[in-house]
Amino acid sequence: MKIEQVLELVKAVSDSDLTEFKYEESGVKLSLKKASDRIVQVQAPAAPVTASPAMPAAVVSPEMTVSAQTTQVAEGAGNTGDLESEEKVPEGNIVKSPLVGTFYAAPAEDAEAFVKVGDGVEKGQVLAIVEAMKLMNEIESDFAGTVTEILVENGQPVEYGQPLFVIS
Repeated sequence: MKIEQVLELVKAVSDSDLTEFKYEESGVKLSLKKASDRIVQVQAPAAPVTASPAMPAAVVSPEMTVSAQTTQVAEGAGNTGDLESEEKVPEGNIVKSPLVGTFYAAPAEDAEAFVKVGDGVEKGQVLAIVEAMKLMNEIESDFAGTVTEILVENGQPVEYGQPLFVIS
């Protein structure tokens, strides 16, 4: 893997909602992690990497840390573009998507939604389904309370960590 490719991966992970990315190919292991301070760590292979004429050998090392600058986005904005950073974050307990997929409010097209705004919910109660790779994953409430807001539409794609419900 060339250093340019590593830098592209660092930028892609920094710009995404991913918090961790691991890649392995031909004995080369790459692990990118984002912490709250937005530092991405890159671990290059222990074997020496051949520097290209355009890249000085001093740039290549067995282990390096790359600091990525990112702009803070209001929680819940994600990549959806639906929420602007000026809008206030919903108050209450937020149930977020545990994976990337398609959001479904009901178990079937002709079935009634699991929950509606104003419904009381218990901890562990199924709120919705997120389909990922043809698997239906039930989204359970981490909180007991009342559904005050449903932040996504039925059939809408959702990202990892995207807010789905507000429960007060």
